[in-house]
Amino acid sequence: MHVHDVMSTGVVTAKPTDTVRSVVIKMISRHCGAIPVVEEGSRLIGMVTLRDVLIPLYPNYGDYIHDNVHSRDFVEMEEGYAGVLGQKVQEVMSLNPLTMSPGTPVLEAASYMGLKNFRRIPVVEKGKLVGMVSLGDINRGLFFDRQHAADPSAPLEVAR
Repeated sequence: MHVHDVMSTGVVTAKPTDTVRSVVIKMISRHCGAIPVVEEGSRLIGMVTLRDVLIPLYPNYGDYIHDNVHSRDFVEMEEGYAGVLGQKVQEVMSLNPLTMSPGTPVLEAASYMGLKNFRRIPVVEKGKLVGMVSLGDINRGLFFDRQHAADPSAPLEVAR
């Protein structure tokens, strides 16, 4: 089984000049934690995650070393969220994300995800974004493929 067998297509994307606010709205409304960032012709240039949006609000490591209780006003930090939402995606996105090709075996993709602690990876062919593959996609593909192979006529049991 390969990535192209299980990946999602028709992926929601962002442009580098979009606001962080618009991308967070897309992530929340679609229940996803990452959006690929593309340029003209669907060329993948980065990823923006909910974590990327929150990182600018985190205190520096040194702040914790000096005084881990009184060093930061977390309420004040939260008030900075509006400023982060006004930034452009290119200011917070991760550049040159790890990608998979459609022909990558699914367990190889899952292995990279486990090593990097990623839940999803963009799928790219000839520099263009063609889909996304998630751990859930891989699990569903493996489960249904194995279920069907074991007994194609068996109904699926659903836990209630």
